[in-house]
Amino acid sequence: MPEAVLWDMDGTLVDTEPYWIAAEHELVAAHGGTWTHEDAMSLVGNPLRESARILRERGGVDLPVDEVVAFLIGRVIEQVRVEVPWQPGARELLTALREAGVPCALVTMSYRELAQPIAEMAPPDAFQVLVCGDEVERGKPDPEPYLLAAQRLGVDVTRCVAIEDSPAGIASARAAGAATLGVEAVVPVLPAPGLSRTPSLELVDVALLSRLVAGDVVDLMEDDAA
Repeated sequence: MPEAVLWDMDGTLVDTEPYWIAAEHELVAAHGGTWTHEDAMSLVGNPLRESARILRERGGVDLPVDEVVAFLIGRVIEQVRVEVPWQPGARELLTALREAGVPCALVTMSYRELAQPIAEMAPPDAFQVLVCGDEVERGKPDPEPYLLAAQRLGVDVTRCVAIEDSPAGIASARAAGAATLGVEAVVPVLPAPGLSRTPSLELVDVALLSRLVAGDVVDLMEDDAA
């Protein structure tokens, strides 16, 4: 069994990526710029300040980085207050891990003001640790967020499973040394040596996560396997 499970948030735990993308389009349009689907996809999983810099450079947003970040977070919080869009299978897996005694950390590039309320709306005692984008010096794809989560939990990161959906997040988790499960959400999770993949958390249970931390690589992406 894994010593801990380290969860990404946006796209993995909750389907908030459409909220972020809508906020990006709104902001760029307000400044007379153009924002494509490809532009939006390129920001998935990025640190927020990096996304803000790209919105300024590529989208023509004439605001300081901090104001861009504040706008994006504010819009997403507004949507989350209406409804938290849990990914299918996420709450059930969190509950199963809690019942199995496996601690969990939320490792997100979103800021704490957004991550905290989402964590509090998860099943009771689901997360023992939160590592947020405004609490690290180097965000994903750097390994710092996952290394910090394991340190705060007091576990060996190489005995943990990280669950991610974005290229930056997957790179971060793998660089930290965690067994990594890519869940396809907004951005395709491409096959890579040593990377486990699934199209949905509904196919994931504690037994499968135990296999991953034992060294197995599991690929449940039927289209690629065909």
